[in-house]
Amino acid sequence: MPLILSAILLGISLCADCFAVSLCSSVGLDRARIREKVWKVAVVFAIVQTGFFLAGWAVGMGFDTLLSGWFSRFETVSGWIGFLLLLFVGGSMVLEALKGEETRLSLNGFWPIVLGGVATSIDALTVGLSYGIDGTRWPEIWPAAVSIAVFTALSVLVGMLFGAAIGTRFGRPARFAGGAILIALGVTMLF
Repeated sequence: MPLILSAILLGISLCADCFAVSLCSSVGLDRARIREKVWKVAVVFAIVQTGFFLAGWAVGMGFDTLLSGWFSRFETVSGWIGFLLLLFVGGSMVLEALKGEETRLSLNGFWPIVLGGVATSIDALTVGLSYGIDGTRWPEIWPAAVSIAVFTALSVLVGMLFGAAIGTRFGRPARFAGGAILIALGVTMLF
């Protein structure tokens, strides 16, 4: 498979959970709040996702012999980390919807945005680690890193815009459903 096509497919596959999180997390925001947050969320998610991919690759390159026997254990742990982070974010959204609270943990402030970025980037870390363990060199990695950054940012932009449109029509039930979807997404990380 050509290098560019492979990089594009990798970027698209790793951004799916970013799209889901941004869609679900922005459900309760009105259009005015989306305008002030969408670029910041997109940039943070893209930086975190790409950074995790490159960090995993660097660790894999540096310790490919040491880590090759431990890789399957790391994949199991990374699934639990992703699950717990999404359970926290999704569970908070469900509780807010049940209580009728208007504050959203998922997008209020810089650190909750970073938490969402980290929760969706555990798979990028694992993929980067596998590329490093396979001995993939920088000339093959940088197109993948650029693709991951671009598609992650685009998926967050589209997800937040769709989420805001859904939220203005359905409000509290949509926030509940969004939180439940995040929890379900976290559960899928365990398998």
